[in-house]
Amino acid sequence: MTMSHAVPDNDRPPPVRAVFSAVTWKEIAYLVSNLPLAIVGFVYAVVMVSTAGGLSVTAVGIPLLACGLYLSRQLGRLDRARARGLLGVRVDEPTPIPGPKRSGGFFPWLWTSIKDPVGWRTVLYQLIRLPWGVLTFTVALTGLFVLWPVLPYLVRLMANVDRAMVRGLLSPSDDLERRIAELESDRGVVVDTAAADLRRIERDLHDGAQARLVALAMGLGLAKEKLLEDPEGAAAMVDEAHGEVKLALQELRDLARGIHPAVLTDRGLDAALSSVAARCVVPVKVVVDLPGDAAGGAARDAAGGAAGDAARGRPAEAIEGIAYFVVSELLQNVSKHAGPGARGATVEVWRAGARLMIRVSDDGKGGASPSGGSGLAGLAERLGAVDGVLVVDSPAGAGTVVTAELPWRDRDRG
Repeated sequence: MTMSHAVPDNDRPPPVRAVFSAVTWKEIAYLVSNLPLAIVGFVYAVVMVSTAGGLSVTAVGIPLLACGLYLSRQLGRLDRARARGLLGVRVDEPTPIPGPKRSGGFFPWLWTSIKDPVGWRTVLYQLIRLPWGVLTFTVALTGLFVLWPVLPYLVRLMANVDRAMVRGLLSPSDDLERRIAELESDRGVVVDTAAADLRRIERDLHDGAQARLVALAMGLGLAKEKLLEDPEGAAAMVDEAHGEVKLALQELRDLARGIHPAVLTDRGLDAALSSVAARCVVPVKVVVDLPGDAAGGAARDAAGGAAGDAARGRPAEAIEGIAYFVVSELLQNVSKHAGPGARGATVEVWRAGARLMIRVSDDGKGGASPSGGSGLAGLAERLGAVDGVLVVDSPAGAGTVVTAELPWRDRDRG
């Protein structure tokens, strides 16, 4: 993908008028200030490149070049701010180069700094701007006294050239910069999601199984004290404790199922999603069309097919876990929001090239929206963190169809 440099409507200056407007005066100020700033930038670029190039045969030259390119980035930041204030050009700031600690050490950071495309394009901008700065300074300054009737048109023409130079040379690197920004955003989503999952597990353990086990320990302690004095009462308390143990085990099973159910690991998505569908309040039809993923996977293993055969054709464990989580959340939404008129739902999972496709549909009341508090926004963020997509089609009164796409990655059999 390439980033379009089309000018947004709010960046377009107003039409030129014979009477100088505030925009025209700002453009004149920009063009007149081009020369002194261009001289500074040109001198810096020439001295930096020549000095670093001359010292490149020594141990000082390469680090000096890296520092020079870093300072070039700062000059580019000032030029973008000046263009934003006087020309109304809004250019995103490039992503900073990570420091030595985040880059994996000094030498990886040094190599990244030397090949920095933003720094080199800023150096090129400083070099070619000097002759252009001489021209704009001369035309703008002398035009105020000689060519003032047509000066607004000349100023607009030269300012548009400056706008094009700023967008072309001082903008972030198209694909790389956009991808870095996406990865930074996705990393934040992954971190937040993992933290939320850990808090949920901790809360469930503290409020559920842990509290029940504490009560169980207290009950068994009291039964131990009554064992000799009141055997019947102690037996009743032990019987009650036995029931508490069963409930605690069930809660631990439910918690483990919510993290990563054993049936998903052993038998794949077909069996795991069928188990989830059985707990939905409406009848659910599950159709999983994935090679190697079938409820009979365990039987094949028992017959000597080996676990690798059962895993053949299945997606990577992380993708499979996210797919299970997505379907589980969507079926919970069906139970909560489909309404009493819902008669059934369908879950379809299949592979389409390099994508794992999931579609969950129901014939309920519809009207679902990612911003409607149904948890769809969180699902979209979780899918986006792994380059997935969530599409919701839910007209009011006509049911809901949610389609999710995940990248397909083959399971490691090694």
